Amino acid sequence: MITKNNHTIGEMVAADYRAATVFESFGIDFCCKGGRTLEEACEKKKIAPEAVKQELEKVFNTGDQENLNVSSWPLDLLADYIEKTHHRYVEERVPLLLQYLSKLCKVHGDAHPELLDVHRLFSESAGELTTHMKKEELILFPYIRKMVKYQKEGKSMDVPHFGSVRNPIFMMMEEHEAEGNRFEKISQLTSGYVPPKDACNTFRVTYALLDEFEKDLHRHIHLENNILFPSVVKAENYSQN
Repeated sequence: MITKNNHTIGEMVAADYRAATVFESFGIDFCCKGGRTLEEACEKKKIAPEAVKQELEKVFNTGDQENLNVSSWPLDLLADYIEKTHHRYVEERVPLLLQYLSKLCKVHGDAHPELLDVHRLFSESAGELTTHMKKEELILFPYIRKMVKYQKEGKSMDVPHFGSVRNPIFMMMEEHEAEGNRFEKISQLTSGYVPPKDACNTFRVTYALLDEFEKDLHRHIHLENNILFPSVVKAENYSQN
């Protein structure tokens, strides 16, 4: 069973992404902290593991898996998918959200001072994510594509300037955790993206977009931390043997 004790949270979500909705409902981080077992995560949250397992089984037994089986994809294809789907999403949403948050701060900042912190945190995230994605697009992903190409052709690769691929991957995962922590603060400040009673339409749309942005970020980080990166390390080990 996918919920057996030796499976990590990240492995469960990698096997069936519908598990993500269950973990999110319990407030369990499956992306940045996906290396924990279910029992470890539940102990941290003071949640009964059996309650989570029951919800997971309900989801897994629906027979309606509407997600891509990316675990079986070639690594270069998965890197392309992440770049064209999740990187583009961030690039498109960031300017819009910054515009809305700036407007909300000017109009509602006095009555809702938490907006100032949300704006600051999201601005920090926007800058860090932009730099992070460029490092992937210019360094890590090209290396992955080259590695796949050389392995298909039976060629050996020179050692890259960063040494083992573990080095940039470790850096990317540290940055993922920082963004996960930042959005956890944003979620707390916005009461889980629930707009106040006096919220105008812009207020409501902004919170909905922030909620959507965080969910996409979780999916984005999950694909890298739990599927792409471990597979790349394995592939590098194989090519060196």
